[in-house]
Amino acid sequence: MNKKLLVIVPCAQAKVWKKEPNHGPTKAKFAYKSPPFAVNRKFAERFSDKWVILSAKYGFIEPDFVIPKDYNVTFKKPSTNPINLESLRNQVLSNNAIRGYGIVIALGGRDYTMMVQRVFMDISNVVVPTKGMTLFDAMHKVSLLSKLNKKVMLNRIGVSDE
Repeated sequence: MNKKLLVIVPCAQAKVWKKEPNHGPTKAKFAYKSPPFAVNRKFAERFSDKWVILSAKYGFIEPDFVIPKDYNVTFKKPSTNPINLESLRNQVLSNNAIRGYGIVIALGGRDYTMMVQRVFMDISNVVVPTKGMTLFDAMHKVSLLSKLNKKVMLNRIGVSDE
């Protein structure tokens, strides 16, 4: 199995523009300001061969993708017009930079991890290490996993090293 690791971090409702309304366009990795995003980003930067952010507005975006201004779109509220499954699937199929990973770790809440599982279901092995956990418990687990070495972390989340 291809052991290249892609980590997908969910976007966050809290963004830089909440505290700084006049803040200009910002790279995605700096735009999202929630504690869960910070914990997930740290994990992704530590372990992934590549990491991307799943934005309900833009889809799969690179950490350096520039977000022009504040927005409020979520998979939890269809009325906010989030990106659909077909568009996400097309992004993956047309982008070798995110398609070629044997293992995809999906972080975040149920709505985001389910989208990742559906998009990658016949492309990569998707692992959701925080499945069924509360937000606090998920943050705690990801934080603890971040303190391990990569081999131990993969073993703890059920990915064999064979």
